[in-house]
Amino acid sequence: MSAETILIVDGNTERRSRLCERVRFLGETQLLETDTAQLSAIPQPATLKLALLADDGEATLTSLAQIREWETHLPIFLLGGAGEMLPDGVLARLEALPAFPQLITALHRGQIYQQHRYPQGARSAELAKVLVGHSPAMASVRHLIEQVADSEANVLILGESGTGKEVVAKSLHYLSSRRERPFVPVNCGAIPADLLESELFGHEKGAFTGALTTRQGRFELAEGGTLFLDEIGDMPLPMQVKLLRVLQERTFERVGSNKSIHADVRVIAATHRNLEENIREGRFREDLYFRLNVFPIELPALRERAVDIPVLANELIDRLGRSGRGTVRLTPSTQTSLSRYPWPGNVRELANLIERLLIMFPEGIVDVGDLPEKYQIAGGDGESGIPLPALDVGPAPTGAGGGTAGLLVSLPPGGVDLKAYLADLEQELIQQALDAAEGVVAQAAVLLQMRRTTLVEKMRKYGLQRSE
Repeated sequence: MSAETILIVDGNTERRSRLCERVRFLGETQLLETDTAQLSAIPQPATLKLALLADDGEATLTSLAQIREWETHLPIFLLGGAGEMLPDGVLARLEALPAFPQLITALHRGQIYQQHRYPQGARSAELAKVLVGHSPAMASVRHLIEQVADSEANVLILGESGTGKEVVAKSLHYLSSRRERPFVPVNCGAIPADLLESELFGHEKGAFTGALTTRQGRFELAEGGTLFLDEIGDMPLPMQVKLLRVLQERTFERVGSNKSIHADVRVIAATHRNLEENIREGRFREDLYFRLNVFPIELPALRERAVDIPVLANELIDRLGRSGRGTVRLTPSTQTSLSRYPWPGNVRELANLIERLLIMFPEGIVDVGDLPEKYQIAGGDGESGIPLPALDVGPAPTGAGGGTAGLLVSLPPGGVDLKAYLADLEQELIQQALDAAEGVVAQAAVLLQMRRTTLVEKMRKYGLQRSE
């Protein structure tokens, strides 16, 4: 049995057959298909690459146990079913018959998982589920998280609003030895300064007007776990002094009490502000900064990793689809347009747009003209939103040496963003070839005069799929 074998387990014969067709379309030819009842009777494969397992209720656990006997750390995806909780070792839940974007993403995650064996492989797979992106910047972020997750070092997460700082903090917690204990977030910028001390450290009954009962603070609630201090740059200076003392001595007192309480808490902080500049301006304590900034992780803005936008958009569509909100398909031109938008609201803004498109075009195809006007960037530098002028294309004269005729492209007076133009052209031609080949990737590759594996990789890069 080849090391590239994919196991597909589904009792629905017709659905299993259709799924096999889709997996083969993506270039995966070594498949082992069966149903839950027959799984235990199959001879143990030498190696497996990935498993797609239909959720059949209680029988699923039996199938999982069987698969784990074959391969302890095999990447497994559940098909269909409901619920947020996943059995141990399952990377994600897909649709009962996954669409091509879901399958492409699953294959990529499985590849990451297999490249980094347990325990590093398990961590990589978990991170690939929540921190989606193929760019070097996101790969670096995932690597940093893997490095520091098990330590007790304080982590400072830097990045613009909407880049996913809380997602990183949760990933650090759930990949650490504190995963079984609470993860407690606090938005320091959203709590009034006079209430922040009570919020963090708690208070005794009668400590101040309105303190009718004794109340635990966030440090106590996070005991043994992780306290996430979001927007730490907005914390008032008096509270910075008290937080510094807790980080140094690992003890604190509730408001209105002189009894010290030990704090077994890992602190992760985050901010969108430039803390070094705040220090120079006297708005943030330098000693607290160095205490928090033991291990910094800086998240890139979405505009700085535009290559991730198509796959991230498809991932958001899949996530919302699994919650019952339907699905849409983004055309290649739409994905190109979104890749050129500057995204001041980062991933949060992209998620809001995808949710809006699902409402406006349920089960539909979204072209550039269907996007809100500010996202309609058919060409240009991605910053100004100025569209590229059309290129004049005509037959090229035959060369003196008798060469074959080609195409003569006239450069417009204002110039052209060549890289963006060629990327857009490549996407359009790939989609046309897939349409002409009725979705058969091998035939489309012949039309484009490239290898099938190269075409599959480009489809994954641009988030393309076969036309339905």
